[in-house]
Amino acid sequence: MSKITFLGAGSTVFAKNVLGDCMLVPSIQGFEFALFDIDHERLRDSEKMLNNMKETSGSTVQIKAYTDRKEALRGAKYVINAIQVGGYDPCTITDFEIPKKYGLRQTIADTIGIGGIFRNLRTIPVMLDFAEDMQEVCPDAWFLNYTNPMAALTGAMIRYGGIKTVGLCHSVQVCAPHLLRSLDMPTDNIQWKIAGINHMAWLLEITRDGEDLYPEIKRRAEEKQKTKHHDMVRYELMKRFGYYVTESSEHNAEYHPYFIKSRYPELIEKFNIPLDEYPRRCVNQIAGWKKMREDLVNNKNLQHDRTHEYGSYIIEAMETNNPYKIGGNVLNTGRLISNLPEKAVVEVPCLVDSSGVTPTYVGDLPEQLAALNRTNINTQLLTIEAAVTQKKEHIYQAAMLDPHTAAELSIDDIVSLCDDLIEAHGDWLPKYK
Repeated sequence: MSKITFLGAGSTVFAKNVLGDCMLVPSIQGFEFALFDIDHERLRDSEKMLNNMKETSGSTVQIKAYTDRKEALRGAKYVINAIQVGGYDPCTITDFEIPKKYGLRQTIADTIGIGGIFRNLRTIPVMLDFAEDMQEVCPDAWFLNYTNPMAALTGAMIRYGGIKTVGLCHSVQVCAPHLLRSLDMPTDNIQWKIAGINHMAWLLEITRDGEDLYPEIKRRAEEKQKTKHHDMVRYELMKRFGYYVTESSEHNAEYHPYFIKSRYPELIEKFNIPLDEYPRRCVNQIAGWKKMREDLVNNKNLQHDRTHEYGSYIIEAMETNNPYKIGGNVLNTGRLISNLPEKAVVEVPCLVDSSGVTPTYVGDLPEQLAALNRTNINTQLLTIEAAVTQKKEHIYQAAMLDPHTAAELSIDDIVSLCDDLIEAHGDWLPKYK
C-alpha cells in the first residue's frame, strides 16, 4: 500500500484541504493517509474529520493516526509538512512583543524580518530531525513543504537534510486572477509568468490573446490608489519597480524598508498597513475553533470540493505520469534565475510527472526585481547558516541584513534584540555559541 504522511495533521482545516483533495483523485485511491501531530487531541479531531469525509466521498483511502513520528513516516512515498513550532503561545507572542519594546513593529512575521528569523531558528532543527527519520525509513519520499518560512526551510531540507523537497505556496496560482478581479478586469483566457522567491515572486508577464495587460492594470491601479484599499503596498511597489508581487500587501510591507517606519508613522495610515495582523488572526482563529470544530470534526455529512492547493495535483502527476505545471520552491541549482545566488531557494515554474519535479530555466529577472529579492535572500541564507552552525554571530548578521530591521534599529540595538529573543525562546531554540 502506498502511503502519504501528513506532519502537522492537527492543522485540521489545512488537512481537510490537502488530504480532502487527495481523496478525490482516482490514482490515489487505496493509499494510506498517515497522520502525525504532537497535539494528540487535534490529531484525533483530524482523524475523525477525514474519516467522515472519506464516507461522504466514497474514497477507498485508509486513515490512520500515529503518535510515533518515525512509524508515521515509515515507508511513505509522499510527506506533507504543515507544522508550526511553538505555536501562537508562547512563540508568536514572543516574536511580536519583544521587538515592540525596541520600536520594531511587524504585520505577519513568518517569512523574514526579526520574527521570520526566529521562526526559522526554532523550526529548522525540527525539520532536520524529520530529514534524519526520513533517511532511515523513507529515503526516496518526496517532501512537500507548506510550512513558513518557506524559502529557508526548503533550502535547509535540500542542502542539509538530503531530502527531495519542493516548497509549495498558493500565492502563485491566485496572484493574477486576484489582481484582475481587484481591478474589475475579466480573468478569462489569461496567460501569465511568475518567478522570484517565495512571497516575493513577480508577475513578469500577463496577457490575454497576446495582448499585454500591464498598461491597463497600471492605469486602473493608479486610479484605485486614490482611495484606501487592502492592496496599497503591492500597487506602490508595482508603480515604483514596474511589476506586481505575488504575496499580500500585509506581508510585503515588512519585506522592504519603505513602509513601516517609526520616523514616519503616517505611512501606516497612508498604505493601510495592518500592524500585528498575524497575532489578531491567531486570536480570532482560536476563538472561532469551537464552532468550526463542530462544523468540521463532528459533521458526518462533511463534503469537500477540490481546492487550488498544489499537493494533490503533484501526487496525481507523479502517480499517473500526466504532466502538471506548478510554481514550486526549489534550490537555484544551475542558476535557474541567473541573477540570484545558487544557494537561494527560488520560486519558478516547474513541470511535475513520474520523474519528479523539474524546474524550468527563467534567466535574468529585471535587475530591480533581482535586487529586491537579494535583500531578502541575504537574511535567509544567514539564518540557515545560524541554524546549522549554532553560532550567534550569524543570527546577528541575519538581523543586521534584514531590510526592515536594519532600517529601524542601530547595530547595538539589533544585537540586544536578538539576545532578548534568544533568552525568551529558551528551550524552543538549541544552545547557540
